[in-house]
Amino acid sequence: MSEGVPERWQLRRLDDVAKIIMGQSPSSETYNTERNGLPFFQGKADFGNHYTKTRYWCSEPTKIAPANSILFSVRAPVGDINITQQKCCIGRGLSAIIGNSIIQPFLYQNLQYAKSQFQLISQGSTFEAVNGSDLKEFRILTPPLPEQKKIAAILTSVDEVIEKTEAQINKLQDLKKAMMQTLLTEGIGHTEFKDSPVGRIPKEWKVSRLEALLVNVDSPMRSGPFGSALLKKELVSQGNPLLGIDNVHIEKFVKNYKRFVTDDKFEELKRYAVREDDVMITIMGTVGRSCVVPKNVGKALSSKHVWTMTFDKDKYEPELICWQLNYATWVLSQFKNESQGGVMDSINSKTLKNLLLPNPPLEEQAVIATNHKSISHVIEEKQTTLVSLISLKKSLMQDILTGKVRVKVN
Repeated sequence: MSEGVPERWQLRRLDDVAKIIMGQSPSSETYNTERNGLPFFQGKADFGNHYTKTRYWCSEPTKIAPANSILFSVRAPVGDINITQQKCCIGRGLSAIIGNSIIQPFLYQNLQYAKSQFQLISQGSTFEAVNGSDLKEFRILTPPLPEQKKIAAILTSVDEVIEKTEAQINKLQDLKKAMMQTLLTEGIGHTEFKDSPVGRIPKEWKVSRLEALLVNVDSPMRSGPFGSALLKKELVSQGNPLLGIDNVHIEKFVKNYKRFVTDDKFEELKRYAVREDDVMITIMGTVGRSCVVPKNVGKALSSKHVWTMTFDKDKYEPELICWQLNYATWVLSQFKNESQGGVMDSINSKTLKNLLLPNPPLEEQAVIATNHKSISHVIEEKQTTLVSLISLKKSLMQDILTGKVRVKVN
């Protein structure tokens, strides 16, 4: 046994165990959306969950990948892989890899495991990429064929459970979106409806501007601090969090604190303090993500990259406003009307304050919010399961793809 190589295993060049086809983009006038020619894949944008999704076809393909090839992203993001179920044309953002003295499912798992190594290789390039030589020279540990089959079967079975869980989450999220859209336009048990600026709603409901639902306190809607009010040199390594885009995800507050201020600075800037159950929305970078601030947030400041809003709970449930900011067709259409070219590059206070929202009675809001929390809880449980499965897959790959733990072969 060579040093670091398990008994009966070999450390071999990828070029020795697989055929590598580097992509080459055809002339732009030869690819189309009319299904003329072979499916054409350019890069990571064409990857589905596990198999490719066809957006373009090519009438005069240059480099052709056989069906069931592993497609490897050679440009940023380097190392992402997928499988093509059909013969296809590949552009220069991809390579096709086909095992010869190694079984394809085992090769797929190895390339997935090696992503971080390829990313390290790519960092030495002028721009993030790996070339044909990098791929050919890459070393891969290969056990005897029976072990390859067993390892591939184990890891593939985990992949199948992961994919099934992801599909369940997607279905639940679609169900939640449809349910909330219905509850916030039709309500519960109503038989009479009326037209409104946000569409047809129950006759008894009102439509309110967002500004009218804010609580009557100092700065119920705030963004900042700006300029010299908080300098970069005043940020510290621990203390009171300064919240920003990285904390605000779609219906999810992420406690990923990176920037802090001292107690004295917090007191100086406390008009920007967040409160539990505040609604936050991103206004720079990834615009329009919204979440509710959790009850245990403690002392923290919002930043200039988000709007933070405190609503009057005697008028509106914060979770329902958050949901509408993320998903509601009536809110998204109002944002679109205020955007340049249909793309939001920022959200100003006027746009937010003037948003029109359906306004059910508070008792009905409470029932709608209970439905929202119930299905959200089921989704969160599934997402927790998914995180555990991904962690399990990572540990298994570390153990059995390196030979640290040998699988038993009948």
